[in-house]
Amino acid sequence: MIVKLAWKNIWFKPLNTILSIILLTASVAIISLLILLQEQFEKQFSSNIDGVDVVLGAQGSPLQLILSSVYQVDAPTGNISYDEAKTWMKHPFVKSAIPLAFGDNYRGFKIVGTTPDYLEKYGATVLEGKLFQKDFEVVIGSEIAKKLNIKVGDKFFGSHGDAAEGEVHEEFAYHVSGIAGPTGKVIDNLILCNIPSVWAMHDAHEHAEENPEHGEEGHIHFEGDEHEHHDHDHQAETSEQGKEITAVLIKFRNKMGFVTWPRLIAQNTKMQAASPAIEINRLFSLFGIGLQALQYLAYGIMLISGISIFIALYTTLKERKYEFALLRVSGASRLQLLNLVLFESILLCVVGFIFGTIVGRVALLLISSSTDQEYKMTFNPFAFVWEKEGILFLAAIFVGLLAAAIPAVKAYRLNISKTLANA
Repeated sequence: MIVKLAWKNIWFKPLNTILSIILLTASVAIISLLILLQEQFEKQFSSNIDGVDVVLGAQGSPLQLILSSVYQVDAPTGNISYDEAKTWMKHPFVKSAIPLAFGDNYRGFKIVGTTPDYLEKYGATVLEGKLFQKDFEVVIGSEIAKKLNIKVGDKFFGSHGDAAEGEVHEEFAYHVSGIAGPTGKVIDNLILCNIPSVWAMHDAHEHAEENPEHGEEGHIHFEGDEHEHHDHDHQAETSEQGKEITAVLIKFRNKMGFVTWPRLIAQNTKMQAASPAIEINRLFSLFGIGLQALQYLAYGIMLISGISIFIALYTTLKERKYEFALLRVSGASRLQLLNLVLFESILLCVVGFIFGTIVGRVALLLISSSTDQEYKMTFNPFAFVWEKEGILFLAAIFVGLLAAAIPAVKAYRLNISKTLANA
């Protein structure tokens, strides 16, 4: 009975009600969106640096090195000598070292030269086909296979650089040997091959640039003659001297490497050793300032919505005092009138909260589609952060109770005889 009466009362003046709901919806949507973004963003970034103590790469911005080598969302700082990197990869402090070589992409998805240890690091398994074993054999990430409908046995040509519009390398075709299972990590959006494939591709590209006419002949030759193709593969596999890679993901046996390596690398080489944990914490702290400012703004809007609810309830109290007097005459107690006013405010807040969580998730869905295209990073709009969103729900209810406190007390203290006498 009270629910039905409260629902009819809040729509007595629909414009006031709609304004209050819109303000509360906006505040809850912003806070809900920020909660989901921050939670999933930090979770994805943290999960991808598991097992990586430092990243060995070319000198430059350490954050750029981490973003490009671990998260694949930035351009590399440059290349490093593979011979020099191998010396440090065999250091007694090193437990595992995974080399990476970048340079090409297929329709915007990076082709990464690496070792099978890279899949093991991310807990990825080859669900279909087999792991790459020969040059130009590739394992496709689960998201790429789904989006581009790639199957085992397919062939494709890579493009130079990170841009999908780059020059197509038609000297060699990549052969899909396997499809990796989903992990929810960066590897789902990568195409993996061995490092000699990257070297061979760029050697052929440089040779074609120096000898354009010979490059065209080479394209026909490699596409038509499998024997020559395998000869070139064999040459790429055996020739490592003077080659370059992009970075190395290092995991140490103990903390001594973490403490001493950045200084040793800087003093003795032209490389740098960047710590993912330090750089990502710095990134989070920079993001945290903006997120905190938005949260304050959202709570400010929630407070304004509470003031709007208070004004709506207070201004209608004079018009409804005769209604309350009749309810008292009909047998309603003072406490029931107080509960009715409080329930109207709480009902408004619950409706605003529900709409806010829906709008926040729709916004996250739109953001996710954009980040998926630009950075190959997706967010789940159907996830729930129960603890933080539960606190948000309680905050919305508290605003409702606070807004209805004075009108509810006035309804509780209503003088029946005086009100009916003045009717």
